[in-house]
Amino acid sequence: MNRIENAFNQAKAENRSAFVSYICAGDPDAATSLDICRTLIRSGVDILEIGVPFSDPLADGLTNQLAAQRALEAGTTGEDVFNLVRYLRKENDTVPVVFYTYYNLMFSGGLDAYIARAKEAGVDGLLVLDLPPEEAEEFMVSCEKHGMKTVFLLAPTTPEKRVEYIAQYATGFIYYVSRTGVTGVRDNLASDLGEMVAMIKRHSDKPLVVGFGIHNREQVRAVAELADGVVVGSAIVNTIKDNLNDRSAMLEGMKGLVTDLVEGTRRS
Repeated sequence: MNRIENAFNQAKAENRSAFVSYICAGDPDAATSLDICRTLIRSGVDILEIGVPFSDPLADGLTNQLAAQRALEAGTTGEDVFNLVRYLRKENDTVPVVFYTYYNLMFSGGLDAYIARAKEAGVDGLLVLDLPPEEAEEFMVSCEKHGMKTVFLLAPTTPEKRVEYIAQYATGFIYYVSRTGVTGVRDNLASDLGEMVAMIKRHSDKPLVVGFGIHNREQVRAVAELADGVVVGSAIVNTIKDNLNDRSAMLEGMKGLVTDLVEGTRRS
């Protein structure tokens, strides 16, 4: 089953962009993290992007760094992250799960073994923030072996020739980072977003999602008119941070936020 392809096809059939949500596994604790994922699915999320907590998350802004810190301080382990997916798969076998991770977390215990365990748990794709395609041969071979989809990043500073090169290695979807720098809420979308999306689509027929900085319905709607998927992370993670002492308020706030954002994915 190719859950990722199915998710994009379903969104396209409904004349909308797929909604991709990001949270960090184990934030603020294992049990709450599972309920957060359940809430996201019930609120209409098409793809769950789950961050694997790491002590040196170089691509993350402060919001997501603190989420990883909370998860690690709560004692979240690699096995806990796999178990989160296993629990979700007992309840839902259709929503894709993509790990947002760093290479050392896979390499330290054996790359092939990690990918095999992730696939067994129910993970559909891997986005490895610090792994460029030039260094990814072993990773790509192992992903193909285990039926794991790959996701690669493109940035506003990526030259067109390199866009073509990177795009050929993405077997799941392409993630366009719409702003230079790290993750975090931004007030405005990049002025050249439409131009960059059009250029990338000239070089690949893989689904293209846009993320980094998107946090309200108006921004979601603008991106949905251009791309196959919209990623929202920090705005969702802030709902966790702002309600650490009130679990019910956290989940209700997240439901309201995400339901509103998902409405923005519908195209005119």
